[in-house]
Amino acid sequence: PVMIVNWTNEEGSRFAPAMLCSGVYAGVFTPEFAYSREDRNGVNLGDELERIGYKGQAKAGAIKFQAMFELHIEQGPILEAESKMIGVVTGVQGMRWYEVTVKGQESHTGATPMGLRKNALLGAAGMIGAINDVGMKHLPGVASVGLIENKPNSRNVVPGEVFFSVDIRHPDDKVLDTMESDYRSAIEKIAASLNLQLEEKRIWNSPAVKFDPRLIDCVRQGAAQAGYTMREMASGAGHDAAYIARVAPTTMIFVPCLGGISHNESESTTLEECGAGSQVLLNAVLEYDRALA
Repeated sequence: PVMIVNWTNEEGSRFAPAMLCSGVYAGVFTPEFAYSREDRNGVNLGDELERIGYKGQAKAGAIKFQAMFELHIEQGPILEAESKMIGVVTGVQGMRWYEVTVKGQESHTGATPMGLRKNALLGAAGMIGAINDVGMKHLPGVASVGLIENKPNSRNVVPGEVFFSVDIRHPDDKVLDTMESDYRSAIEKIAASLNLQLEEKRIWNSPAVKFDPRLIDCVRQGAAQAGYTMREMASGAGHDAAYIARVAPTTMIFVPCLGGISHNESESTTLEECGAGSQVLLNAVLEYDRALA
């Protein structure tokens, strides 16, 4: 039989970390951990699933399968730039998420001399620049800040507290260790130089993953059978396949997206590209089924 799965909370934008429910299936997280994840307003995932009628009763991981093929847009510009229709995905780079809170002192912007301020936003701005430098230092790694909350966020108040997220990624976990060390050292130095308090914690670590060679070959053959151009590539984005690969043979198929743009309203993939990905998915599944016979 063939099964189609929609894994809950793959992005982790509201309830961090990402790939939460595929992680439960794979035994990386407990159901209790997943249900207890809170958004920035203190609402937890378990309550929200129950509210919308999606909190099921079946035991996580009870349904087993022999292989998983995940079809996805690339979410980057490589396939389009190289005029390739299919990405044969060999694995997923390692990813780590952090949460940082910088604390200073709220004060009046007009009455507080520059030299006597404890400006949390100024410190956070320097830290964000330093985090970008870490990514540039360790290419093809990347380092990003995507979520920022400034308090009290008033035009005539020196900011007293800033919260922001940090996302670092690299195909080599050893390099990720170095990036983590560099990033922490940089933000600690900036906090000390501005007399600011710093709270930092890692909230997610997803090691680099290599996909199943047999399934990768099935995708290659599936693309060749359909006559599509292809290239092998690692995924820069996180996907549920990264966790499922721990418990079952897994791989992915990429198709291009316009301008490499994703997580944006202008994200777009043509019907032809969607059709190509679907055809390769079918071919690869049939190829694997024949290998099992």
